[in-house]
Amino acid sequence: MVQLTMDLIAKNAGHKNRSDEDFGQYLQKLTHLNLSDKNIDTIGDLSFCKNLRVLYLYDNQISQIQNLDFASNITHLYLQNNRISSIENLSSLKKLEKLYLGGNYITVVEGLYKVGEIRELHIENQHLPLGEKLLFDPSSLKSLAKSLSVLNISNNNIDELEELAVLENLSYLKAIDNRLKHMKDLEIVLNKWTKLRRIDLTGNPICQKPKYRDRIIVQKMFSFAESLDGKEIKEMERRFLINWTASKAARTKSNKRMTDEHAAHEHSNFCVTSFSHMHLIVIIFHKGKIISKLILRSKLRCQLHR
Repeated sequence: MVQLTMDLIAKNAGHKNRSDEDFGQYLQKLTHLNLSDKNIDTIGDLSFCKNLRVLYLYDNQISQIQNLDFASNITHLYLQNNRISSIENLSSLKKLEKLYLGGNYITVVEGLYKVGEIRELHIENQHLPLGEKLLFDPSSLKSLAKSLSVLNISNNNIDELEELAVLENLSYLKAIDNRLKHMKDLEIVLNKWTKLRRIDLTGNPICQKPKYRDRIIVQKMFSFAESLDGKEIKEMERRFLINWTASKAARTKSNKRMTDEHAAHEHSNFCVTSFSHMHLIVIIFHKGKIISKLILRSKLRCQLHR
């Protein structure tokens, strides 16, 4: 295994034979560092790289995020396809905008409540224990609520999105190959993501629901969306579906009104018809006494005709 150290940086940058002073100046000016696919398992001391903006450490064997306290200027951090199981030690990265953690062993999205304003979080394809899904820490979601615009949570056994509704500035959600299946749940969060422009749910059971695409496109808060499942939403398609839905709703309302009127008419006829079969209470005077008697209308009619 290999530890990420100054020597490794020097070797990678071709500074092996230069003076320490030259190398020190080089590290201080360094803004981009690419050490991907170097079999690195540990992040060592990089404190001299104070102006580092972009750090590529993907496709290594790193098991822990550490020794990044110096990296207050980092904006992009690429750590995908390592062996990381916990999101930690990122509180010093106050300028971090894009965080790539796909293909690791993370089970809970946490440790982000003190990080700067992250705009993109890529945490797809985690190696989760059998039967488990990726979870989200509420405090971290709250911290991301106003800044996060891009979220990739693909292939993480996720079966609902309700807790992500707090991400009020989300413009692109990629959640392919999960377990989403309820249209009503999806419609609820879509109505809260007012800035959403793209969503990709390819490979979820929900995609097999009747009129799935149509029902999403006509959502009021999805009226400015540009694409669904990687397919562009054309304005002509949107207008047609909105008009068709409105027409269908009008027909349904009209049919209901006609049904209600018909039911009221039938009820009136029933009352008139039923009246002839009602019982009557007849008052009879017999030997100075009042006697009440309940008889059928039909029997009374027969007695009157005698």
